[in-house]
Amino acid sequence: MIPVILSGGSGSRLWPLSRKQYPKQFLALTGEHTLFQQTIQRLEFDGMQPAVLVANKEHRFIVLEQLEQLQLKTQLLLLEPFGRNTAPAVAIAAMQLVNEGRDELMLVLPADHVLEDQRAFQQALALATVAAEKGEMVLFGVPATKPETGYGYIRSEAGDIALPEGVSRVAQFVEKPDAERAAEYVKSGDYYWNSGMFLFRASRFLDELKHHDPDIYDTCLLALERSEREGQQITIDPATFECCPDNSIDYAVMEKTTRACVVPLSAGWSDVGCWASLWDVHAKDEDGNVTKGDVVVRDSHNCLVHGNGKLVSVIGLEDIVVVETKDAMMIAHKDRVQEVKQLVNTLNEQGRSETQNHCEVYRPWGSYDSVDMGGRFQVKHITVKPGAQLSLQMHHHRAEHWIVVSGTAEVTCDDNTFLLTENQSTYIPMTSVHRLTNPGKIPLEIIEVQSGSYLGEDDIERLEDVYGRSPEIRNVPVR
Repeated sequence: MIPVILSGGSGSRLWPLSRKQYPKQFLALTGEHTLFQQTIQRLEFDGMQPAVLVANKEHRFIVLEQLEQLQLKTQLLLLEPFGRNTAPAVAIAAMQLVNEGRDELMLVLPADHVLEDQRAFQQALALATVAAEKGEMVLFGVPATKPETGYGYIRSEAGDIALPEGVSRVAQFVEKPDAERAAEYVKSGDYYWNSGMFLFRASRFLDELKHHDPDIYDTCLLALERSEREGQQITIDPATFECCPDNSIDYAVMEKTTRACVVPLSAGWSDVGCWASLWDVHAKDEDGNVTKGDVVVRDSHNCLVHGNGKLVSVIGLEDIVVVETKDAMMIAHKDRVQEVKQLVNTLNEQGRSETQNHCEVYRPWGSYDSVDMGGRFQVKHITVKPGAQLSLQMHHHRAEHWIVVSGTAEVTCDDNTFLLTENQSTYIPMTSVHRLTNPGKIPLEIIEVQSGSYLGEDDIERLEDVYGRSPEIRNVPVR
């Protein structure tokens, strides 16, 4: 069995903690490790091969770093130039496996879900395997225990003798209902929450996709043929992939096939899809509050308060979510947190950068944190990992001052290369070709003061880069 982990989501309902360039699957929201890392760890048992990962190309360095942190094993990384939903992502993974002569069972999992009961998960997987080996397309359904309006539902139908005991046929897919209909679904006992987790043979999925949505099938086949492979990474051809329809597995295949069936999954599942879901899965104090960070709560009940640096104090609140980051704060009633996605869409329409990146922006060489900015200046705290270096670059509209706070810096400025140590500084004139390298064994930290008429991150002409990044990366500031 080969797990295929989908890691391309943006997690916009968990804004402002989740951002487009650092979405929720890469955050440690429910424990010491990130949701992405937990998903891979969950699959470390006999009979399960290392995972195939599908991720956005913009996130590849985050993926590789989080794998390295815990020495997690994978067998292939498929890099999408942009998202086209789950059906194309799974199609290309299945096509690659079949091309390699590996027509095996594919366990499709999102990278950002929580499963609290590992034993129950493996038991459900064992039952699903029996059905999938017979050519069925299995969807893991979570028994609907409360009238949740944020999930899609599946209506099951028992009595199909072709299915193993405990597995039922899918009778109907239902969109996210209102509260009244959701209560009816729960009362009937015939409905499951759609977990977005699937098990089927690679060739079975491709046969069904070719029959029910040939446009996706044909476009993905051509995109894979034109893709580039380097080691265990395949970068999907953007020009072809851009023509691919945007569609989910549910709409493209599962709602149309006659082979869809449901295996119950009672394993403490949550998609952590909104702030109310995060409140659900966390331990609470005696007043039902969930707090993280420097938080003081007084006379408040059933709240989630997430601090991220500043002291956050709340008084007399009930069923309220408060999330603080360096550059944004979001306050909402728990019953309205599904609307955060619409709020993010509004911010995107306004061109707000707060939906894209945090103040601290991660790069393959380290990170930078915006400390202060004004009309003609900007101050950043830059951290460079040992042995790493920034691209060889120049700026047309700004000059920079670098002050070393910790570690040793190797500075290239035009024809000169020299070392700086703690408390030493240098000046990088406008249009000078320059590079910053950490030759040491500990992280290099510097304070960078930029000054000039334009300070945007797109004022970078990248001349050479050891990470193979292109100067033109859509909607992503580069450094």
